[in-house]
Amino acid sequence: MGKRSNFKRVERDFYPTPKAAVLPLLEHLPEWFYYVEPCAGDGRLIQHLTELTNGVCKMATDIEPKGSSILKEDARTIKWEVFNKTTYCITNPPWDREILHPIIENFIASGKSWLLFDADWMHTKQATPFLRYCSRIVSVGRVKWIEDSTSTGKDNCAWYLFDQKNKTPTEFYGRT
Repeated sequence: MGKRSNFKRVERDFYPTPKAAVLPLLEHLPEWFYYVEPCAGDGRLIQHLTELTNGVCKMATDIEPKGSSILKEDARTIKWEVFNKTTYCITNPPWDREILHPIIENFIASGKSWLLFDADWMHTKQATPFLRYCSRIVSVGRVKWIEDSTSTGKDNCAWYLFDQKNKTPTEFYGRT
């Protein structure tokens, strides 16, 4: 599952987003906002944002939808014109770098995008071309990805805010 685990990864990195992973993001969202969820899976992240915020999901997509209201689209190639009038893209994308990096490239062009993935990424050379577009990093810590498990994941996580128009240094928000 992770870099320090010998468990087999779930196909397409389908790990529904737990509510605990969403909580650190809340203070960084405005009172009202519209968003799209392009890696929606079963819609769990949308459920949490609906419960915890005044955000409205305008469209949910996934390469392999697991819910009837989720459209079939590939986040690496989706055309962003379909997401008119949204404040954010908010998603928990696959962490595999061959998938994640093309997704980030596509999302940067869309405007402001909050992505949840491993915190170690920010310390790698491969992150360098993307970090100039990253205005905030919000620490989440370790997440319990599998509901029935007694353990959390072995990797720390963070929310990253990417924005093509970013002109400021990245702000880091530690765990509170």
